[in-house]
Amino acid sequence: MRAVIQRVSKASVTIEGVKNAEIGLGLLILLGIEDADADEDIAWLSKKIANMRIFNDCDGVMNESLLDQNADAIVVSQFTLHASTKKGNRPSYIKAAKPDVAIPLYEKFVRQLENDIGKEVGTGEFGADMKVQLLNDGPVTIILDSKNKE
Repeated sequence: MRAVIQRVSKASVTIEGVKNAEIGLGLLILLGIEDADADEDIAWLSKKIANMRIFNDCDGVMNESLLDQNADAIVVSQFTLHASTKKGNRPSYIKAAKPDVAIPLYEKFVRQLENDIGKEVGTGEFGADMKVQLLNDGPVTIILDSKNKE
């Protein structure tokens, strides 16, 4: 499981002209799922995201987590995070999980993150053409991979 997390001042996901999710301070999480992902990937990644100290404390030092800030989150599925660009100029997405595998894992990840942060998490819609807007705060952007535990 791969995630690109971005600390945002605000973010939203719009589908067919309708806002599906909108937050102020928090994290926009782009989530890529592969066939090899399982419950342990979900648990590790969700806990890591909930507790990662990337928000500024009162001294302006990145020393607080999503939990500490009681901030919000949006999770957007993004199969392109598993793009392979080794050969040619057209990315291959062969490692990205197909919808029958990816959708249940995506939904489970969202539920796990909701449990870990104690609040509802905004989402996109799996497979939809989404318009994602964000104001990256910092900018702070971090890539996590549950297989490498980094």
